[in-house]
Amino acid sequence: MNWISRLMINHGLFHDIIECLVTALEAKDLYTSGHSSRVADMTYDLARRVGLRRGMLEKAHIAAHLHDIGKIGIPDQILNKRGKLLPHEWAQIQLHPEIGYRILNKSKRLKIIPDIILHHHERWDGKGYPSRLKGEAIPFGSRIIAICDTIDAMTSQRPYRKAFSWDECRKEIELNKGTQFDPALVDATEKLWPLWEKQMNNS
Repeated sequence: MNWISRLMINHGLFHDIIECLVTALEAKDLYTSGHSSRVADMTYDLARRVGLRRGMLEKAHIAAHLHDIGKIGIPDQILNKRGKLLPHEWAQIQLHPEIGYRILNKSKRLKIIPDIILHHHERWDGKGYPSRLKGEAIPFGSRIIAICDTIDAMTSQRPYRKAFSWDECRKEIELNKGTQFDPALVDATEKLWPLWEKQMNNS
């Protein structure tokens, strides 16, 4: 077996393991079925749009697939609660990036992927979590996932609210440009909205 064949087998196995991890999470979290895949698809589109290629593009894509893996460590009664979360419950939900980081940081081969996952809830203005990083101190992949994660969450039906329309969601993302989100990345989404809406409607 030559090195190319071995690389293809290892790459396929790697992706199979990722799919297993995501499936395990979605079996636990009743309301996020398909969420990780949709966020990963949007992350791939946006990352390519802003010029990421090859290794960095692949890392951002994998991190997006696994961005919520830390929710495996959140109690079911909190994760699947239908009503509004109490402050102590919200505090537990906010631990999921750190839990995901600890899980994935066990692998030396994943390299920067755990860091991307750790910081996907940071905000451009420094008011996010867990580290309150600000602006370009936030890993680039984390900034991309933050936008895509929010878009999918807003346009998806939840037990406690109706889905936002795509127009409503786009206005909300624009409203938070430069506060919650990297303004350059928000600008880069401009031509992707029709594609994402079409993909969502066909899924």
